[in-house]
Amino acid sequence: MSEPTIRVPLRALAHARAGDKGNTSNVAVIVYAPELYPLVRDQLTPERFAAHFRGRITGRVERFEVARLGVINYVAHGALGGGVSRNLNLDQYGKSLSAAVLGFEVEVPARLRNSLRGPLPDSPTTPRPDDHPGGTDGH
Repeated sequence: MSEPTIRVPLRALAHARAGDKGNTSNVAVIVYAPELYPLVRDQLTPERFAAHFRGRITGRVERFEVARLGVINYVAHGALGGGVSRNLNLDQYGKSLSAAVLGFEVEVPARLRNSLRGPLPDSPTTPRPDDHPGGTDGH
């Protein structure tokens, strides 16, 4: 039998900081508690980070882990529509990516509920075989 879990947005586990240079965005995800780090590391892979933005990132995504500090740094190449100064879209800054990634959904064991922040689901769920972290389920 699977351990009961809850599906929550990344913002319940971590906060994020970002910067940008040219057409590259740097997003640091910082967990609130050490026990949450493996969940973010295992579920927010570079591939899932890129997929979360559904084609806005045109280059590769690199990930650099700083486990002792509870930080994972993502470097997204081709993420800013050519660069802030070359694009008329006002939301093409790295900080908009850091805010958006906090909506990525993470599957968390219900026993870690007290380590999370913000509004949470009322009851744990057991994932169905077709569920996957970061999927779209209307939330």
